[in-house]
Amino acid sequence: MLFVPVIGLAQTTKRDSLWLPMNYFIGKWQGEGKGEPGAGKYERTYQWIMNKRYIQVNNRSTYLPAAVNKNKGEVHEDIGYISYDGGKKSFMLRQFHTEGFVNQYKQDHISADKKIIVFVSESIENIPAGYRARETYTIHDKDNFTETFEIAEPGKAFELYTETHQKRQ
Repeated sequence: MLFVPVIGLAQTTKRDSLWLPMNYFIGKWQGEGKGEPGAGKYERTYQWIMNKRYIQVNNRSTYLPAAVNKNKGEVHEDIGYISYDGGKKSFMLRQFHTEGFVNQYKQDHISADKKIIVFVSESIENIPAGYRARETYTIHDKDNFTETFEIAEPGKAFELYTETHQKRQ
């Protein structure tokens, strides 16, 4: 007689398998970064919502006073949602920023080892036409990732705007 522990019978559903690359981010993160707004500290939370159909991303970035922001410092907040579009067979990321920007990204690619995830904007509201944005997440280990945010002016190549290093809390 073959004995199989009950825990061994638990199977990953098709939907769970689909979400494996994004499931990594679930939790609370803190980090530091730098870029156009100066040096900053970041607080971020990724959580499942609506019966695990979406991931909600809450971000708060606090930039230290610097010449680039007239020595006042700056607090940036955005809320985002990651979904899976079955028609496009792609993850989507929608972000709503305190400055009024609304970015809609489509997954550009996920590396074979699932350690690099790239989103490229399909549309950006409240910015001149032709601007593009790219978010790249590079997973270093179970508790650390880097996020690179790049912007491209109309007809130009992407340029670094911010790079953050996040650590799981």
